This record gives sequence, structure tokens and C-alpha cells, in this order.
Amino acid sequence: MDIVPLIDRIGESPTAALFGLVTGVIFGIAAQRSRFCLRAATVEFARGMMQDKVAVWLLTFSTALVWVQGAQLLGLLDTTEARMMAVPGSWSGAIVGGLIFGAGMVLARGCSGRLLVLAATGNLRSVVSGLIFAVTAQMSLTGWLAPIRDRIAALWITSGGRNMDLLTALHLPREAGLVIGLAIALVALELSRRNRIGFSRLVFASGVGFAAAVGYGLTYMLSQSAFEPVQIESLTFTGPSANTLMFFLDRTSVLEFDVGLVPGVVLGSFLSALLAKELKFQGFEGSTPMRNAMIGAVMMGFGGMLAGGCAIGAGVSGGSIFAGTAWLALFCMWIGGMSMDVILGGRGQPAHV
Repeated sequence: MDIVPLIDRIGESPTAALFGLVTGVIFGIAAQRSRFCLRAATVEFARGMMQDKVAVWLLTFSTALVWVQGAQLLGLLDTTEARMMAVPGSWSGAIVGGLIFGAGMVLARGCSGRLLVLAATGNLRSVVSGLIFAVTAQMSLTGWLAPIRDRIAALWITSGGRNMDLLTALHLPREAGLVIGLAIALVALELSRRNRIGFSRLVFASGVGFAAAVGYGLTYMLSQSAFEPVQIESLTFTGPSANTLMFFLDRTSVLEFDVGLVPGVVLGSFLSALLAKELKFQGFEGSTPMRNAMIGAVMMGFGGMLAGGCAIGAGVSGGSIFAGTAWLALFCMWIGGMSMDVILGGRGQPAHV
């Protein structure tokens, strides 16, 4: 696919933003229809259940692995210089940040990506939580919380000036990534069969993982055609939420993939909910849920920035390229989420919102 005419017509930065918008729309539609959410899956698992939420998450994760690893084997994609792989990763950040993010998403009753999707469908609780999340993420990136984040992240980092490629570290062939993805997909499909998940929901769950591959594919193409260096990246919502917020607050900000991604998710989710007649204003049910949601949003903003990505950024995008710290962060998010659900005793915390 030749994107040079597009770049020549609108410029490199607008092209990057357009690619972010396309990726976001795909994710927004698929996530809204499949009700994908890491928080829902961890809560369900913590309660000893392997039902539809776990199945949907596994199918999304495996689809991202299959598409990204398959594209790399075919020579259509190269993520060795992706933003998450080309810089040192933080093991300490992945552990501490992952645990904090996981606990926060249970308190907020939704991971950062899910909050964005719900906000677009009229959930005012998610609007408030999402704004707090974005502000905290920005504070953790360049504001008052940045020194604390830097100190924790610097405690234990990957060697060699890059993140760890798990397949290389384990001396596995590149084909192993695709095989692992297919194996997880089989488990997801078996769980889907046992829980009688409809075909359309399975397609949309796969669409969430496909969106991660689309993001990598589009930014890779742009990196090969643009004059200026372009980061190869995909779905994540910690940094993009902060960058999008600053784009609308600072007139000197420039268009980039991140700035297109967040509005794309909102647009896709809104259109999906509109067509399905699922738009509905919802608020807080009381002071305790509101307090928990606000605390959880702060924890996710700081934890996600420390971990190097949110439940989508580290859990799906980072996981699909086998970035070592991303897999560790994802594991700690599961632990943090399940631990918080146990602490709360599952009271007033439905597995899905």
C-alpha cells in the first residue's frame, strides 16, 4: 500500500493522526460490541469463574498475537524498533505500576480503555474517571508525580539499552509467537463454546485484537515512507490520554498518532452504541462508588504511566510483540486486580459494567 500520495497531500503529522483515528474507531466499535475489559476478566477469574469475560479477553489477546506475529513472519511488519522495544524497559515499573493499575481498575470499575468506551456511550461516571485518569497520567509524565515515577522506574531496568524480547531471551524461534497465539485462541474458543458466546461477540472480541495489529501496521508503513522519524506504536491509553488532553490545552501541540487515537475510540464507541440503541446517561450510584472511582482513576493514571502502558498498551499491544516488561506488567495487573476484588469482598462490584 503506497501512502506517499496521502503524506504529500496532507502532511506527515496529519497522516499519523488519521491513522490513529482509524485505529481508534476500529477499537471503539469492537470494544463496545464485545464488552471487552481486563477488569471484568480479572474480577471473574478472582471469583473462581471462567466465563464470558475471561473468554473475550483471551480471544482479544490471542488475536493480537496471531495478527502481529503472522504479519512479522510474512515480512509485512517489523516491530523490533517499536516504541516499547527500542528503549530500556523497567522491571520495577512493570511490577509496581502493574499492581497499582490493576487495583485501580477494580476500584474504578473499568480499565482505562473501557472507561473511554463507556464515556462515549453516556456513562458520566466514566467521563469523570477518565478525566482524572488523563490528568494524573500527565502529572506522572511531566508534572509533580514524574520524579516519583522516575525513581521507581530506575530501580531495575532491562539491560542492553532496549526492552527484552521474550522470544529471543527464551531462545525460541520466531514462529513460536504465532504458535502461542493460536494455542491461546483455542483455549478462548473452547471457553466461548462452554459459555455459549454468540458469533457476533466473538468477531468483535477478535476485532479488538485486530485493532492492535492495525495500529502497528499503519505506523510501520508511515515510518517507512515519512521523511521525519516516526515511532512504530499501537493501542495504548495512558500516554495518549495525557497527550490528547494537552493538545486541547496547549496551542503549540502538534498532531500525532496519539491525538487521533483517543477521539477515534470515542467516535467508534458512540456510533456503535447509537446503532445498537445502547446510548444511555448513567451516573454514580452513591458516594462510595464515586470515591472509589476517583481513587481508582488516580491509581490507573500513575500506575499505567509507571508500568509503561495500560491494560491495552501493555496487556495487548506490548504483549503482542513479546516485550518482556509488558508481559510482566500484564501479570501484575491481573494480580493487582484480583487482590483488590478480594479486599473488597466482591461487594457492589459486578464482574461487568
